[in-house]
Amino acid sequence: MCSSLSVLVDSPSSLLFSVLLAQLPIFTSAFPAHPRRQHPDFDKLTNQTRHLQKLTHDLINDHEFDTAIDHHRFKSLPAINSRANDLSSLEVRPTLSQLHADLKSFEHHFEWLSKATRKHHHSSAPKLGEMISHIKSLINSLQRQMVRVEAPRIPIPSPSLPPHPSFHWEMDQSSQELLQRFRLFCDWAARALLSLKSKMQA
Repeated sequence: MCSSLSVLVDSPSSLLFSVLLAQLPIFTSAFPAHPRRQHPDFDKLTNQTRHLQKLTHDLINDHEFDTAIDHHRFKSLPAINSRANDLSSLEVRPTLSQLHADLKSFEHHFEWLSKATRKHHHSSAPKLGEMISHIKSLINSLQRQMVRVEAPRIPIPSPSLPPHPSFHWEMDQSSQELLQRFRLFCDWAARALLSLKSKMQA
């Protein structure tokens, strides 16, 4: 019995087992229990935002007209804060949460406008539908990045929407107001995302 135990202890397999046991703390320390929080994909978010900005610009140019725009039809559009010095104070999680909430609000407004354009058989209806699809895609991308950094979702109140336009010129006015406000939002959002990317890389 003693001789067989001695053979087991002195065998190459036993020696290898002892080496592996000695290295176990090193292996376990190489895989921490809590993985590091991943950074958002700011390049993808910025590219999607810039694409939306271009679609908005094209829609504005397609239906530009000379009458003054009434900028008071929509009471619940997100406020656009575009002061340059605000960029330096942005933080990742609150900014992603706010961009997501603002986009959801614009989504509701543009879906309202889309119903009006289809009702009037307006020529902008197809492009507007395409833009809404891209808004939804950007919202989904933002939601995935928010999960990565544990950014909370801001409750989104129901928008205060005016009655559907009765006349063609009323719909044009509504379209121009929404599109111009959204173009400002996209410009601000893209600059905010680039600023956050620079901070994360610093």
